[in-house]
Formats: sequence, C-alpha cells, structure tokens
Amino acid sequence: MKKSFWLLLLGLFGCAQIPEGVTAVQRFDADRYLGTWYEIARLDHVFERGLINVSATYSRNDDGSLKVINRGYDPVQDRWKEAQGRALFVAGSTVGQLKVSFFGPFYGGYNVVAIDEADYAYVLVCGNSRNYLWILAREPQLPAAVTADLVQRARSLGFDTDALIFVPQKPVGR
Repeated sequence: MKKSFWLLLLGLFGCAQIPEGVTAVQRFDADRYLGTWYEIARLDHVFERGLINVSATYSRNDDGSLKVINRGYDPVQDRWKEAQGRALFVAGSTVGQLKVSFFGPFYGGYNVVAIDEADYAYVLVCGNSRNYLWILAREPQLPAAVTADLVQRARSLGFDTDALIFVPQKPVGR
C-alpha cells in the first residue's frame, strides 16, 4: 500500500509536462527571464490561495538551473509567505519548458507559452495541466489591453479564463 501511494504521488506531482495542444516558447532566453515578475492573474490553487502582492524572482544557480523564490502576502494572517524552488530545463535552455520543484524530488511543469519577445515585459505561463495558469509582468500593473490579449490567448488554448483571479499588487502595512 505504501509503495502505491508514493507512485501515485509521483504520478500526480512528478510530471513536468505541457498540456496537449499547448506549445512552449521556442526562442526562450533564460538570461532575459531572470529577475522579478509580478503576478497579474492566476487560476486558483491551494499554494497561493488568498495571497496578494505575489511575485516570483528568478536567478541562476551555479549548475545552470534556475533558483525560484515565490513570495506573497497573506492579509488574513498579516504576514509574508515565501517558498524557494529550483527549475530545470526540459527541452534545452532555449525552449520555455521547465520543471520546477519546491518539494524535494517532486517536479511540476512550468511552461512559458507566450512572452513579450521585444522587452520580456509580460508572460503567460501554464503548468502541466489546464488547471494552472499565470499572467506575469515585470511591473506590478499591466496595461488593460495587454492583459486582455493574454487572457484571450489563454482562452484560445482552452484555459478557463472566467476563473482567473486578478491579484492585487498594493502597498501593505509593513
């Protein structure tokens, strides 16, 4: 019984895939991707439920992988929450398909499916299923027209954009 439980967990969380019909960015530049991204919108999931002022900061590890620090403010508990992870390239460093782990050997898909190629100012990211979707930007706010375009792209890829949560990015008391 114990062995089958771990195999089930590995099957659920060990996958670093991309949803069927979705393609990762092919001319991905990891060095331009480094730095801080602000969460503009997301599909709800337990790891970020209720958080505002969410950001993700990427830097390079010595081994070529990416260090990921996700941070968000929980207004109910009046405190910041932070998680550190590691991202590895799945199909080479020029393809926006990565796998990220925040929990030891368990990896999930992190797929860059649309990006502002000129300035790397905004991005559309999905997980290994259509249950995970994020719109990220270099600034805490994104012009409405750009946001609408990214939402439309996500909708055309089969994501439930009516369920998107638009994340407040506002000053907090501390």
